[in-house]
This record gives sequence, structure tokens and C-alpha cells, in this order.
Amino acid sequence: MKNYLAIDQGTTSSRSIIFDSDLNSIKDSQKAYELSYPKDGWVEADPGEILDTVIATIKDVTNSDNFNITSCGITNQRETTIVWSKKTGDPIYPAIIWQDRRTSSMCSSLKADGHEDMVSNKTGLLLDPYFSASKVSWILDNVPNARSEAESGNLMFGTVDSFLIYKLSKEKHHLTDVTNASRTMLFNIHTMSWDLDLLNLFNIPISMMPEVKDCDSFFGTLDIEGVDIKINGVIGDQQSALVGQACFNNGDLKSTYGTGCFLMVNTQETPVTIKEGLLTTIGYRLNNQTSYALEGSIYSCGNIVQWLRDKMRFFSSSIESEAFIEKNGESNNVKFLPAFNGLGTPYWNSDVRAGFSGITQNSSQEDMITAAFKSICYQTKDIITILESNGIAINGLLVDGGMTTNESFLQILADSLQKEVAKPSNTESTALGACIVCQIADGVAMEDIKTLIESKHRPNSELNNFYKKDYAEWKMFIDASL
Repeated sequence: MKNYLAIDQGTTSSRSIIFDSDLNSIKDSQKAYELSYPKDGWVEADPGEILDTVIATIKDVTNSDNFNITSCGITNQRETTIVWSKKTGDPIYPAIIWQDRRTSSMCSSLKADGHEDMVSNKTGLLLDPYFSASKVSWILDNVPNARSEAESGNLMFGTVDSFLIYKLSKEKHHLTDVTNASRTMLFNIHTMSWDLDLLNLFNIPISMMPEVKDCDSFFGTLDIEGVDIKINGVIGDQQSALVGQACFNNGDLKSTYGTGCFLMVNTQETPVTIKEGLLTTIGYRLNNQTSYALEGSIYSCGNIVQWLRDKMRFFSSSIESEAFIEKNGESNNVKFLPAFNGLGTPYWNSDVRAGFSGITQNSSQEDMITAAFKSICYQTKDIITILESNGIAINGLLVDGGMTTNESFLQILADSLQKEVAKPSNTESTALGACIVCQIADGVAMEDIKTLIESKHRPNSELNNFYKKDYAEWKMFIDASL
């Protein structure tokens, strides 16, 4: 029996899990860290604190027992941008988190100048501050001496995976994988290379960019207190969940409900383009073969529950929210606009902000909480409706992520979609995907990897008419807000 270490570096916490060959979790550790919000729409973190939490969790799972770890896989929050010095190895600015919207005006100007088609054709993405390119450009333009240092070849850019590889490996290589590269808005997903037109558009020297490798490549040797572990897998978190759910066939769909929500459907060797705001991206590159994917990105999901808990103080722990959700979906005409940092697919609006509608003296906590949860379901419905209107059949939904412990949420998701929702026995699909990539690098066949389903939530057809009407009214509220 072999053991594998999965490092799952997320938006608000870092986690390390040891899996065995049968994909059983045998030891795990998780540590949270703080995000900061210096201005409206800005979201940052301390790269040193991110690194410290990763190191601490690795030590937690490797120190106390003599596990023989075959290799390590890294999965990470995508798009989050770190720029550091070649001379010192230190970041020159906080990590700009994927949710950050500070470069909205820059992206709007580039759109107005007619660059979006070129960007979209090369990257499969929209010209939006969500992605890394405008974040890198902002750092170079706003940190003293950054531009001159970059042009002198003294700065390195990376998403979180690159920063961890550089800081934790013996070799100190500057590397990333194709999935993380495909989310920077600087990588051509057809030629599989950094694109000079895109780098010139954002005024970013190519010397800053990491070397791009397949997901199942060798990325270096993890060195933790004298213990050497090969890093044989790197993959962005949502693509990792796709792998973790064994979505290896054309049309396989998963949805991850974490800080944000991300639906991803495998389109295999074909990069499919849908104009209604879905993203074309690289699903993974394994065994020298590329599989593309379509993705719908929802900015606010688990952070809505966190806000209801910490700011509104409606409940003291996230799981308590389940008791407040009306099982029939009724929220007494209260509706929620889930836009703390704007709206993602299919709206792509950076300026709109969150809010409730329809609150009266009769409105209750239950109404507001149910409305908030429905808004997550309805954003999922937005994306699935677009997929189906473009000929992609969706018979059911595989779900994972922290929110899937909430059974009431999963039932209203099934009822509002009128589709079966299946939850795997291991909902840590993101970390599981990093482990599976290591296994594939170790010679395990993809067809031998299966997902074990723990529970299925079947839709209540009697609620179909209610949810059709309620969703239509919610859409009217969103359109009016926009």
C-alpha cells in the first residue's frame, strides 16, 4: 500500500492530507489564515502566512507517524497573484486574491479599445479582473521600482502553486502547470505557451513567467525537516475537483461549493466556446493528453454563509444554518443578490454589490437565510441552463466542497434544478484530485479511478412550478440591480 501527500492551498485555509492507494484519507490537518480588504473590492493575503500554514499542516501529518509517502501533489486557489524578488525570494506586495476587483477600470478600458476578442480567442477567458494578468500589471505599476526590477529580470510572477514550489522545493524551480497557467489570461490554450501578444497587452516581461509543465510532471523535491518527497503533481483547485470526481469523460460535470462555486464540464480534446459568459479552459493534461473544459464561475458561495454567521450573527456555526432553511424554498418574497465582489457567470459585472430585496416587517431570519441559499442554487441554474441551451446534456450533478455537508442546501439545489444531486463519500474532491494526479504519474490507469457516492438527493417534482416562478422573479431582481 502506497501513501500520497496532497497539499490543498485554498482561499481561506491550507490543508494537507495523506491518502492511501485506495484513496482513503488516513491523516489530515487544516489551518486557516486571514484575508484583508484594504478598499472596496480589494482582497489580499500575506504570502508568508499562506506559506506558514502550508508548512504547519505538512508537519502535522508527517511528523507523528512514519508514513512512507510515495509522492506529493499540490492543488491551489487559482488566479491569485504573487510577485517576488529573484534576489531575496520575498514577495514585493501582498498576494492579490482571485476575488479582487481593483483592476476593473483597466479591464473596461481594454474592452473599450477592442481587445476582448483577441484575449478570448487565445485564452478562452473574458477580459476580467478575476484573472491574473491585470493583477500582475497593477503590481508593476503601483509598487515602487517594480517595473524597472521586472524589466531587469529580477522579479518572478506565480500563482500560489508556483510560489509554494519555489519556497518549499530543494531545486527552487520557477514552475507551474497548464491548468494554473490557463487561468492567468497570459497563456494561449491552443499553442500551450505564454503568448507574447497578451504579455505585451498587459506590459509584462516574459522573464517573469514560470515554465509550464503537464499536471503529472516532476516539479521538484519537497524538503520538510530533512524528509524528501517528490512533487509529482500540480493542478488548479477546480480542475483538481474535476479529477477528484473522476470526470474523465465528455460531458461529465461537477460543481464545487467552497468560498466560491465553480461548475466544470469535461469537453475532452475539444475546446468548446459558448458566448453566454462561460469560460473555456484546460481541464487537465495527463499522460501527454490535454482535456479541455467549460467552466461557470460564481464568486460568492461559502463566503455568503460565513457572512451570515460572522457579520449578521444569525447562527454561531455554519452547520446551524441548516435549521433556518425552509425545506419548501419559501422565503416570503425575500430575495438576495449574491454579489459581495460583483457577479461572475453569466453576468461578469464587477461593480454590482450584494443586497436583499422584498424585506418587510414580516420578514424573518429564516426568510433571509433561505433567500441567500437559493441565490447560490439559482446561480448554478443560470449556468446549467446555458449549457443545456448549447446542446450539452446535464442529467445530474456531482457536488463537492465544504457546503455539501448541509443536506438541506443539497435538497433545495436538487429541487430548484429539478435534477439529481450526488455527493461523493469523500467530499474533499479538490485534495483527492491532487492525490489522483500523483497516482497517474505513478502509473495508475485513469479508467481504474472511481468515485464512491455517499448520498443522492432527488428532486421533488411537486416543487417544480414554485421554483420556476421563484427563479424567474429572482432573475428580474438581478436584471434590475444590474
